[in-house]
Amino acid sequence: MEKGYILVAEDDPVLREVYVKKFSIAGYKIHTANNGEETLTAIEQETPDLLLLDINMPVMDGFSVLEKFPKEERTFPIILLTNFGDDKNRARGEELGADDYFIKSQMTMRKLLEMVDDLMKARRYWNK
Repeated sequence: MEKGYILVAEDDPVLREVYVKKFSIAGYKIHTANNGEETLTAIEQETPDLLLLDINMPVMDGFSVLEKFPKEERTFPIILLTNFGDDKNRARGEELGADDYFIKSQMTMRKLLEMVDDLMKARRYWNK
């Protein structure tokens, strides 16, 4: 049984591949986008159950994508992915309504998968 649809917005091809593998094995349907513009197009085509959103991407960054989907208007949670653990990025993400924050260098795939599973369970509970 499919657990849900995750859109992964990540410009690093190696990381994208890791996410696709791990989340597919965990039972999720995955779609990827290389930049912010592709992310917007993908969301228009099919609303994800969850968006993994890299902050640092070409064409349009993660913050710009986040601004287009205010928390009170969107139907899906967003986890920001970043290489930077600085408070400025975290504060900006929270201000724009990110549901969680994943610092790539400090976290494991297992931790990210747990984060996603928890948000997906919460989402199912609240959307009943």
